[in-house]
Amino acid sequence: MPDKWIGEDSVMEEKEFDYTAAVAELEMLVAKVEDPETGIEDIGGCVSRAEELVTRCRTYLRQAREKVDKLEVQ
Repeated sequence: MPDKWIGEDSVMEEKEFDYTAAVAELEMLVAKVEDPETGIEDIGGCVSRAEELVTRCRTYLRQAREKVDKLEVQ
């Protein structure tokens, strides 16, 4: 990837996932892809990074939902 993504180290760290930072980074990636100045080669990197973040966000939300469901059962 040509640039260091904002929050890359903290967002993708296994021990602590920062959902808010991931969403902010996704918004930044969307803006970059929509920018006419962004080259095709950079768009591919943005899409790859976005896929990683979306996967992590979905996992985070699924786990949060499971925790809530367990609390509701108790």
